[in-house]
Amino acid sequence: MSTSKVDTSGVFQPITVHADATKLLLSSEQVLFRQNGIEFMAPEPIPHWTEMTVDLRCPVEGKPVRGTGVVVDCTGNRHAGYVVSLVFMNLTPQSQERLTQLSQRPGA
Repeated sequence: MSTSKVDTSGVFQPITVHADATKLLLSSEQVLFRQNGIEFMAPEPIPHWTEMTVDLRCPVEGKPVRGTGVVVDCTGNRHAGYVVSLVFMNLTPQSQERLTQLSQRPGA
């Protein structure tokens, strides 16, 4: 994954991330967009290799974009929370291009 800044543009409305036992609703300010995935804070640890579904809601297009990813890293503690790194799998070329644009935006 590459380094990027937090997206503060509000391009995406709340982001829903869920696995079988976990469901999180995150604002766009709580998600770091990476070239191949996202990073976010979670109150509980999520085991490596957990498959998760992500729903990104874009107010401009009006319909959600759904992606599936795998947790590749989860670090932190119960006091400060856990930083979860999720890499997307099988993205369409259009989705991959959009994710790359989001991860490279200046000021984001």
